[in-house]
Amino acid sequence: MGRFVHRFKAMGSPCEIQLHAAGSRDVEPVARAAAAEVARLERKYSRYREDSLASLVNRSAGDAAGVEVDEETAGLLDYADQSWRQSDGLFDVTSGVLRRVWKLASGRVPSAEEVEAVLADVGWDRVHWRRPRIALPRPGMEIDFGGYVKEYAADRAAELCRRRGVGHGLVNLGGDLALVGPHPDGTPWRVGVADPRSRGGVLACIGLTAGAIASSGDAERCMVVDGRRYGHILDPRTGWPVEGLASVSVVASHCLVAGTLSTIAMLKGVEAGPAWLDELGLPTLRVGPAGELSGSLGPAAPAAAA
Repeated sequence: MGRFVHRFKAMGSPCEIQLHAAGSRDVEPVARAAAAEVARLERKYSRYREDSLASLVNRSAGDAAGVEVDEETAGLLDYADQSWRQSDGLFDVTSGVLRRVWKLASGRVPSAEEVEAVLADVGWDRVHWRRPRIALPRPGMEIDFGGYVKEYAADRAAELCRRRGVGHGLVNLGGDLALVGPHPDGTPWRVGVADPRSRGGVLACIGLTAGAIASSGDAERCMVVDGRRYGHILDPRTGWPVEGLASVSVVASHCLVAGTLSTIAMLKGVEAGPAWLDELGLPTLRVGPAGELSGSLGPAAPAAAA
């Protein structure tokens, strides 16, 4: 059984697709097609591209007529609406505008007045979303698909591989993983969960035969000012970075679900987040502010099934 590994960069992250088949030549076209699907979604939903659908929607802000979207985008907006409701407004795809004042690379903490001014453009409940048309009522409002399109892309790429007859492999988009299927002999993939406070360190090694795993945390994109850490996950209610949990990893049937749940748990905080995840009953690993671990996944955890 041959193995083919295709490495590429997408959505600001190093990515990898590993596939097993009778011969590497059998799976190379499949891996490249899966990577092309990821690239398609990046072109369509990136806020950094002027020609993307996301930019088209955002340029229409203030126009009561809004923009008519296709079925795929409508599904993503329906998912955003459902996630907003189920998280009591914490998962909010309009909150990306907060990056206007939170420029982590600058090392500067914005003033309370600056944050408050941008908060006026945050709020999914203000968006007029009625299939197939979306309207952003205030000039300056934006929809940011960046909080969940990478996980959606991982699911899409893995599904493409399965539809083309490949049953063994995984899609890794910057640490968010969707499994195509287990190793050819049925054994699980061993997935390392990164230590958010030790570059290159691994907290746990988890066995996965199906489903997906995604993580959220404050390690990769953050700044430390006067001894205080400011991460990139921003509370849409206050406009300030969340504090408490260092990272959350969730195993679920789909990477999109795992990524959304891990982000919501981070937003809920050090006590409410873990309690909420425990109620859901999914395999998780949480890292507290002092590095303490909780959840069903850990250094000695058995293989997890989503």
